[in-house]
Amino acid sequence: QVQLVESGGGLVQPGGSLRLSCATSGFNLDLWPIGWFRQVPGKEREGLTCLDTSTGHTYYSHSVKGRFTIARDNARKDTVFLQMDSLKPDDTAVYYCARATGYSDTSGCYSVDHWGQGTQVTVSS
Repeated sequence: QVQLVESGGGLVQPGGSLRLSCATSGFNLDLWPIGWFRQVPGKEREGLTCLDTSTGHTYYSHSVKGRFTIARDNARKDTVFLQMDSLKPDDTAVYYCARATGYSDTSGCYSVDHWGQGTQVTVSS
């Protein structure tokens, strides 16, 4: 059974940092791209970053490039984390990790087939 479980969300001040984790199970993480997405009520879900675990290639959207980092957790190989720095109030959203069936260097993860349940990130003073 494929599962993705996010953790690490919370309240952080503008300019601060937060690290989200996505613990995966039920499949070989070496074979599937993993991405992070976010959604604000009333808006479409936004793709932020994607990791092609088979090659190590990464994609970042313009809105987070230079501030967010996606990577495998060296200590827990079944986990992908999202390091978020220089956070802004506009980063407030529910953040989801997802397993995709495809990866593109120009557009990131596509054809997502499994989603996590999401974790709330609030950036506010």
